Amino acid sequence: MPLTTEQNEAWRSLVLLTHVLDDALDTQTQADGGLPHAYYKVLVFLYEAPDRRLTMAALARAQRYSPSRLTHAVKSMEKSGWLSRSVSESDGRVRIVQLTAEGIQLVRRVSPGQVRQVRERVFANLSDAQVGQLTAIGAKVIAALDA
Repeated sequence: MPLTTEQNEAWRSLVLLTHVLDDALDTQTQADGGLPHAYYKVLVFLYEAPDRRLTMAALARAQRYSPSRLTHAVKSMEKSGWLSRSVSESDGRVRIVQLTAEGIQLVRRVSPGQVRQVRERVFANLSDAQVGQLTAIGAKVIAALDA
């Protein structure tokens, strides 16, 4: 069964929105920090985590990354000095990823531009009610995708 006209318009709008917004945020993170937006998102999750560290499994779940994709990204960011990896003291099978001092500085340097971009490109164009609707819609779709 094909999409209705309204569903098709909404779908195309969502696809274009995510593409254009991700491109704008990637341009900003490259300019302000020399890193792709995908790496910035990983660093932010670590920055906001207790002790600025997470297991690889928890980080992969939070980012909705496959373990192999996350391993590739983490190796690259480790080479750049933004994070470090270690083995859990309590379970040798568990890998811990921790933000380094350099990673913390990078997040602090890039974040103001990121916030500015999101405010200007998204929230400046929405009413408070629309922000609430966007939150509810996003949560519902994410829950269905995660199920």
